[in-house]
Amino acid sequence: MTQSWPSTKAKRVLAALLRNGWTIKRTSGSHRVLQKNGFSDYVFAFHDSEEIGPRMLSRIAKHTGLRREEL
Repeated sequence: MTQSWPSTKAKRVLAALLRNGWTIKRTSGSHRVLQKNGFSDYVFAFHDSEEIGPRMLSRIAKHTGLRREEL
C-alpha cells in the first residue's frame, strides 16, 4: 500500500527541489523553469503561498524524482 502525499505549500516544494540538486534556469512571473542533469527541464508554475495537493505532488515527483521524505 502506498502512502499519499501530504498537501504542501509551493514554497516548501520548491525549496525541496532546490536542495535535491535542481536549479532555476529562468523565471517569468510565477513560472520557474528548473533544470538538473539527467532530467528534462521542469516548469514549476505555482505561487509560493499556493497549496499543492497530493495528486499534483505525485505528478511533480514523477517528473523530478522528488521523494516524500525530502519535503
